[in-house]
Amino acid sequence: MKIWTSEHIFNHPWETVFKAAMQKYPNPMNPCVVGVDVLDRHVDDQGKLHSQRLLSTEWGLPSIVKSITLTNLVSVDERLEYKPHPQDPEKTILTQEAIISVKGVSLSSYLEEIMETSISANANKGREAMEWVIRKLNAEIEELAASARSIKIPMAASSVE
Repeated sequence: MKIWTSEHIFNHPWETVFKAAMQKYPNPMNPCVVGVDVLDRHVDDQGKLHSQRLLSTEWGLPSIVKSITLTNLVSVDERLEYKPHPQDPEKTILTQEAIISVKGVSLSSYLEEIMETSISANANKGREAMEWVIRKLNAEIEELAASARSIKIPMAASSVE
């Protein structure tokens, strides 16, 4: 088993980052993610939202990994936590953790190392994807605001009795 961790600070408020996280896929930075299913979503007693999602991916795995039979198991359990920055409300802290486990082969440690390297590289792409989604959301908001400003609503005729 291998554990990978990372922390990143987004220069956006928590509400913006949260909205982007819920709309992260599909995106051009992570084309290997082909589907997302919500398995469970609930708010705990402290008001924290927990969302368990299953990502369906198509990875270009190294040939050594492809040669492993289907009786072996590769498992990655990734946890992401988004929370407001304690000193700056215009920033958000992302803490990531991935637990990588390869079972059933003698080269499990080597394969876990390969997976860890891949996860680290994909984490950078994931942060780029979040920025892409945030830009997209901001553009949509600006477009809606511009559209609303251009709509002329006729004043209702008022009568005095």
